[in-house]
Amino acid sequence: MAWVTAMLVASAATTAYGSYKQGKALKKAGQAAQRSAEDEAQLSDYNAGVAKLQAADALARGADDEARFRDQVKGVIGAQRAGFAAGNIDVGFGSAVDVQADAATLGELDALTIRTNAAREAWGYQVNEIDLKKRGEILRKEGKNAAAAGRAQATAAYIGGAGTLLGTGGNLLQAKYGIGKKP
Repeated sequence: MAWVTAMLVASAATTAYGSYKQGKALKKAGQAAQRSAEDEAQLSDYNAGVAKLQAADALARGADDEARFRDQVKGVIGAQRAGFAAGNIDVGFGSAVDVQADAATLGELDALTIRTNAAREAWGYQVNEIDLKKRGEILRKEGKNAAAAGRAQATAAYIGGAGTLLGTGGNLLQAKYGIGKKP
């Protein structure tokens, strides 16, 4: 009977120890998942910062392109005025004024198109920035959840191991002293 008791105790101890090791491994896995999610979140934050810089760059380039184009239109109008004056045409009257006004109007429309295109490009980067920030937040939450799940699974494994020890102890007491047997 002593060897049966020893075998039961050894079996219970081995099972409890296995549960303990499993619990530690589950906890470590949860922590590793949290670290991994945090790394991904930091990368997402970095990329969001890059997108923010790209948006600012797009607006700055657009403003420069718009200003440069307006200067070109002024040059074209100046060349028109010089051409009219060379042809002995009054630059402030009639068709000469209409041609210059048309050049100015079309030039302004093109300048505004440049501004609009830059704003659209910047908007795309801004949307990407927001998306990346949200992804970072989600990844952090997933990491916290994974760590919490690992801790919960570890606790369950520890409790399972303790339950095995208690159950075996109860079985041994019942066998040795008849506790729980009906008379």
